[in-house]
Amino acid sequence: MSQTVSGRVRMTPDGRREQLLELGVRLLSTRSLDDLTIEMLAEEAGVSRGLLYHYFANLKDFRRAVVRKAADDLIRVTAPVQHGEPLERLARSLDAYVSYVEENFEGYTSLVRGAAGGNEDLREIYEEARAALTDRIFEEAESDRVLDALSLPDTPVVRLMVRGWSSMCEEVVISWVRDPHDVSREELLTLLAAALPGVLPAG
Repeated sequence: MSQTVSGRVRMTPDGRREQLLELGVRLLSTRSLDDLTIEMLAEEAGVSRGLLYHYFANLKDFRRAVVRKAADDLIRVTAPVQHGEPLERLARSLDAYVSYVEENFEGYTSLVRGAAGGNEDLREIYEEARAALTDRIFEEAESDRVLDALSLPDTPVVRLMVRGWSSMCEEVVISWVRDPHDVSREELLTLLAAALPGVLPAG
């Protein structure tokens, strides 16, 4: 069913563009980036293609904007909660990440494939999102950090290994969503959280 954004409510150009991007992200959740077109967005939004070209210069610009919006959404929904023990907060962020991949599987895997396949626009957005997700571990308040809970320092080696752990989590979660292999969600989350101290050097 089309989710029209046309109507009598007056919106600013920025507000209308944001609304169109939100619809684009919803469409991306169930299809690959290559299948996402301006014509599809126009039909779902109930507006003309000409109007959409007022907000997006071309198809490439539209897809890039949708992917960036999706990446921003991922960063937002996986933001650590402000209460609880450090490792508990990590587990909850992982839970939110798994939920995001489940709900946006086609679009998310399309981003991962595009970044790995040499698409520079997608690679830039992907790397920015990956950095934002992993850097959180180091940017928490020093008195309440996951690193401190694991008795680990903030060093280049530790940062490198955390990036590696993040890549492993991504691959495992994508594989699990495709086929859980009788691994429960609770088991998956426990394994991911337990893997972090396992890949880090002894403090």
